[in-house]
Amino acid sequence: MRERSSFAILEVLGVSALTAAFGLMSFASWRPALAESSIVIEIPDHPSKQKDGEAAQSPAKEEAATEVAQDLLIADEIKERLAVPGLRNGRNTDDFAAVETFYKAWTGPALWLTTTGLSDRGKATVSAIRRADDWGLDPTLFHVPPDDYRPQTPADQAATELAISLAALKYARAARGGLSETRTGGDAGDRMPALRPPDDVLKELSTAAAPDAVLLDLHPKHKQFARLRQALLTAKSEQEDLLLRRNMDRWRRMPESLGLTYVWLNIPEFMVHAVDDGKTVLSEKVVVGGASSPTPVLSADLTEIVVNPERVVPFAVIRKDILPRLQGRGSFFGGGDTGILDKYGITVKRGGRTVDPGTIDWRKVNASTLTFVQKPGRTNIMGKVQFLYPNGRDVFMSGTALRGAFARDDRAQGPKDPRVDNAPDLAAHLLVASNGESAEKVKQQIASGKTSRIKLAKPIPIYMTYFTAVVDETGKVTTFGDVYKLDNLAVADDDGAASQGSSQDPSQDSLQDSLQDMASPPQANETPRPARKPINGSLATTVR
Repeated sequence: MRERSSFAILEVLGVSALTAAFGLMSFASWRPALAESSIVIEIPDHPSKQKDGEAAQSPAKEEAATEVAQDLLIADEIKERLAVPGLRNGRNTDDFAAVETFYKAWTGPALWLTTTGLSDRGKATVSAIRRADDWGLDPTLFHVPPDDYRPQTPADQAATELAISLAALKYARAARGGLSETRTGGDAGDRMPALRPPDDVLKELSTAAAPDAVLLDLHPKHKQFARLRQALLTAKSEQEDLLLRRNMDRWRRMPESLGLTYVWLNIPEFMVHAVDDGKTVLSEKVVVGGASSPTPVLSADLTEIVVNPERVVPFAVIRKDILPRLQGRGSFFGGGDTGILDKYGITVKRGGRTVDPGTIDWRKVNASTLTFVQKPGRTNIMGKVQFLYPNGRDVFMSGTALRGAFARDDRAQGPKDPRVDNAPDLAAHLLVASNGESAEKVKQQIASGKTSRIKLAKPIPIYMTYFTAVVDETGKVTTFGDVYKLDNLAVADDDGAASQGSSQDPSQDSLQDSLQDMASPPQANETPRPARKPINGSLATTVR
């Protein structure tokens, strides 16, 4: 007896798993007892598997080869199959609910099968799913039969129809970044994938003349995603292959449209770019959070810019550097009594009202009930500008008085809030773009030293991303250091990466750091740093 190839949906411990290696699995024998716990769908023998001396094809098979395909009416069998207990176990809840709703109302022929096996639409759909690897997805996550597969019984036909529909919906989720199997640890941030409702996907697949095109159309349309995909097809090593897939997955969770005007901060690149009409017009260096306080990935709308901002000093800094001096226990700063507050322009407030620090018993007071506000000036490490974009991570961008960090190649240190080099230039540009104000007027407001909150007439999207690989128009791949070790690559980052993450995380933003860095403060007539142009292959120059 010749071996029989079988395609089976196994019900094991209540978990449904489609077992196959690219849709094929061989069994030396099959016992009917399996039918109670699984549906076994046999695949006819292939001529290539015939033994020596056997005829190339029997008359019966010749007759089957000329059989005309007809619609397969198995609506009732599909409904019976859906009623099998435990079938939904291990399935995505939304996908299964969509399949269940669709087929319970469906009275037409099978979507993917005819009386002779897979229909042309079924073959096209299965082929697109099987080529998932070409789009940076793991093909082993999707279980579909081979093109020449022909289920024999109505029960097997119903199971095959459902398996293909569920695989198609899983592929649709994967194309949009909706599979937990494809996510790298911790870098999704607050950005949720823009998933198509599975009910809508299945309805569109059921009516489309080219259902494979429907599935492929779900992948991102961003030019950078397309370039990463092309680079993937010619990847020269497993390391490069994995790196490109990681970054393709991150693009799946980006908004479908970035807009024409936006701000782009790419964490591993240590750069922020202002984009107008799809073109980069300004790029500046940034310092991002250190390993213990990473800058998050997120999308938000920039709604307000504060010039000469006041700063609420973190209580951790107050406890470490201020309270010891106020309580007479000495500290790094020296001096006496409340002089430390005057030195750094700090006002004490309780319930929003200013309190005379000389009236407080600093040895007894619960300092956590007080707010310490630092006025604008050279000792305010937020610099002269703050960029506000409401988000769930309580993150904002700002300038900084700690200019030394911008001279380093590795700019991952300190708190999670990004600090921007030449922040007044970026602020002026954005206010011109949003409010139509002249750059000169904005600079005059900054020079006044007065705190001013300016709302943007047209909020500008800001994207904080974690892309460690980009591809330019020539196909050249440029990499950036995996600052927070989110790529999960088995091999260490290549030494040729554009930049590497910090191995040290300096202490969180403190007044001591301010004092050390400002020992030789920049002079008023100091020549400002020119805006750094994006390096070849940077996000802002390759993404449109």
